Amino acid sequence: MDVSNAEKVTSTSTSQILDWTNASDPDNPRNFPPWRRYYSISAVTLLAFVTTFAASIYSPGSSEVAAQFGVSPEVAILPLAIYNLGLSCGPVIGAPLSETLGRKAVILTTTPIFALFTLGSGFSDSVAALVVCRFLAGVFAAPAVSNASATLTDYTTGRDRAVAFAFYYATPTFGAMLGPLVGGFVVQTKGWRWTSWTTILAIIAFYVPILFTRESYKKTILQRRARKLNVEGPPAVKRSLSGNIHYFATTLLFRPIHMLLTEPIVTLVCMYNGFLFGLMYAYVVASPWVYEHYYGFDVTGQSLSFLGLITGTAIAPVPLIVMDWFWYQPRLRHFREVKSDEERFPPEYRLFPALVASFMLPACLFIFAWTARPSIHYIIPIVFQGLANLASLLIYASANLFMMDAYGPAFGASAAGAAMLTRYAFSTAFPLFSLRMYKALGVGWATSLLAFLTLAMAPIPWLFWRCGDRLRQRSKYETGA
Repeated sequence: MDVSNAEKVTSTSTSQILDWTNASDPDNPRNFPPWRRYYSISAVTLLAFVTTFAASIYSPGSSEVAAQFGVSPEVAILPLAIYNLGLSCGPVIGAPLSETLGRKAVILTTTPIFALFTLGSGFSDSVAALVVCRFLAGVFAAPAVSNASATLTDYTTGRDRAVAFAFYYATPTFGAMLGPLVGGFVVQTKGWRWTSWTTILAIIAFYVPILFTRESYKKTILQRRARKLNVEGPPAVKRSLSGNIHYFATTLLFRPIHMLLTEPIVTLVCMYNGFLFGLMYAYVVASPWVYEHYYGFDVTGQSLSFLGLITGTAIAPVPLIVMDWFWYQPRLRHFREVKSDEERFPPEYRLFPALVASFMLPACLFIFAWTARPSIHYIIPIVFQGLANLASLLIYASANLFMMDAYGPAFGASAAGAAMLTRYAFSTAFPLFSLRMYKALGVGWATSLLAFLTLAMAPIPWLFWRCGDRLRQRSKYETGA
């Protein structure tokens, strides 16, 4: 009897520490009480918001930085661009730490360092010091973004993931659009250094809720459960120096780059979404100039002109969720009723918002381009800027979900890595030339150039809709569920 009981305990313990015991395992984050899941998703999403807010809040202070340090406007905008370059380095820090410490520990560790370098940027006494501090602040801010998307995946199933990601994908844009609005008032009343102090206050405000979340990384949860049961749990990731170099090279660098260059789905989604992310920073840098030059707005008016972009961003989750409920979910339910569980629901159905918005975006940009003039009331270009931002987010969110569904858990992380590289490459480059382009061409032709590029990319989601299955079949990488 004692031997039988011992075998039973051993068997139960083994099953408990190698995987979830069953679909309703209470330690599985997807089975946490709804209030805890919603709270945790909100907490990590809001902390991710701070990362782009920290980037763009600096923008209104760049002219003051140029005057104080005696540099050109192009040099003064470097701290904004270089911060975004730092964000692209996030996976190098976040990925290995999350494998050994868990997702929560990564955020708890890196966010205070992000705050310290933000503090350093506020005390910088030269542009060089400001650039270095902003770059390092971006490096340590990035894990909050990369781990937020992974945490949302931990908490949600494929069926309800689109709702959570609708808000999450809107978050970086909302932060980037709100930053200049807040930064304009801060710079006008307190000076450019207060953009750093304001960022630190935001970091503290959104860091505290993270303290009350629970770990969501499966392997870390199972390891802790094994220690509680006093048995050996899933093996921790231990790599030598050469092993770490190999891991970084393959998973975090070479594989994403290889997918970017050889996988048509990854290439086109990353190019399209990277351009949309860069477009967002073109607004950040160039919009204040447009409303100052054509409408004579002062600093307060330039800041308030971002309300259109902010509104467009804020309402973007609504059509994403509505389309998910009334388009994607009914088709998913019907598919499950008539097909076997082994058959895979086509990821192309994620693309419906992008199909709607792909031609809406260039249309809104063209209207903004040629209505921003003194003879037309300023509210018209502000409204169409907001609608363009709304269309951008519809494309961005649905294309990302399509790509992640297409590659599944096996290579979805590498596809996401490729997306992150291109996203921050575009957001680093766009601030460096956008203002000069607008001054040289004027708002009409500068925005029309951007609109023509989005028009050239508009057929991409339609291509996936018609040919996505064939593209996935030809993939060199597994595209399983």
